[in-house]
Amino acid sequence: MPIHHVDLNDQSSLLDIYAKKTAQNNLPKYQLPNGRTEPRAAYAFVRDELLLDGNARQNLATFCTTWVEDEVKQLMTDSIDKNMIDKDEYPQTAEIEKRCVHILADLWHANKSRKTVGCSTTGSSEAAMLGGLALKWAWRKQREAAGKDTSKPNIVTGPVQICWKKFARYFDVEIREVPLENNALGLKPEDLRQYCDENTIGVVATLGVTFTGIYEPVEALANELDAMQRDIGLDIPIHVDAASGGFIAPFIQRDIIWDFQLERVKSINASGHKYGLAPLGVGWIIWASKEDLPEELIFYVDYLGGNMPTFALNFSRPGGEIIAQYYNFLRLGREGYTAVQQACSDTAQWLGKELAALGLFEMVYDGYGGIPAVAYKLANADQGFTLYDLSERVRMGGWQIASYPLPMNRQETIVQRILIRHGVSRDLAQLLLEDIKRAIDHLTKNPVPNSTAKPGFHHG
Repeated sequence: MPIHHVDLNDQSSLLDIYAKKTAQNNLPKYQLPNGRTEPRAAYAFVRDELLLDGNARQNLATFCTTWVEDEVKQLMTDSIDKNMIDKDEYPQTAEIEKRCVHILADLWHANKSRKTVGCSTTGSSEAAMLGGLALKWAWRKQREAAGKDTSKPNIVTGPVQICWKKFARYFDVEIREVPLENNALGLKPEDLRQYCDENTIGVVATLGVTFTGIYEPVEALANELDAMQRDIGLDIPIHVDAASGGFIAPFIQRDIIWDFQLERVKSINASGHKYGLAPLGVGWIIWASKEDLPEELIFYVDYLGGNMPTFALNFSRPGGEIIAQYYNFLRLGREGYTAVQQACSDTAQWLGKELAALGLFEMVYDGYGGIPAVAYKLANADQGFTLYDLSERVRMGGWQIASYPLPMNRQETIVQRILIRHGVSRDLAQLLLEDIKRAIDHLTKNPVPNSTAKPGFHHG
């Protein structure tokens, strides 16, 4: 019979986490602690601080995925040690990335999609910058071949996400962001002749403008650029920033022509971690053909005894998000993506109608023809409160709703935008609507004549 000895001095496993000495002190903020902390205690303390964050599912200001299936969580755990850049060590992860590129190329109607080039990135911002770099290099090569000056490249855009302004500053390109005239919400074909010239490396068309959710008319922009080439000889390519719309239009707006069906479109970026339904953070950039990605930008790494081309601003990064993206392609297919995006769109359109019926708002975008979202402004500027006040009030219930001014020449227009993503059910939208009504009722009865509320969301 075994004899057990009890160490009466060892009480460590019996102590409650919050009775331990560590719990009686502030957590370290400026210096590494001298001693160690038991794993379950360290986990509890960090988890407790995270409770102070907002509820991501109630954040209707973000485009990013906030709901994933348990299988995705498990795949992310299984892939925690996979470095995406190490093609030799993780060849099957590299193979999965390649499959995703070809699937997207086919989805976006690339000619010979099995031979199209593209890559994953840390998000659509990096993908956009890679697209911009390819445009700059291609333009410069053409100018050098013709013996012309290459010192003043510019890129023409409508109201774009901050990543394009970063691209312009980081890579020494003038950005010509066309101001919004009259009631315009995006880039228009009639803007192009005024802003494009021989130094224009490309036009950025946005499929899902960040500020409102609309699609810019890519086909009409391409037609105008075709006309400009005939009339004045300028051959200017299009890059489509489809950060959101690239995973929506192919499924529920198939009548819109915006992708590689247009010869003028040379590259497309999209966010896998937005409406692509993958967890943060993965983006994608695809070129129409190998010729559209200058060879000088490509680096080669060893891969299964050969060389694999890579093009990225980042280096080591996790592979789990890419694997999760492929899981979604396999799990949902065209039918599943169509069902998800249609459900989001239907909910956005329902919410738009309900908000319009309140009589307080003028709809700027009602959820039809673009991404699953609504954007609106106050119909009466003398309402007694601002949209910033409304955002602050509904945040008391946990909701985060973006309120901000529109870009250049329409900065006096303050809009509020609500995004509907996968996981935002009709019931959740109904609860939000009821909270908005209660907030309006409170603010109507308690006007804020000297409001100090500010934009609660920034686009840069």
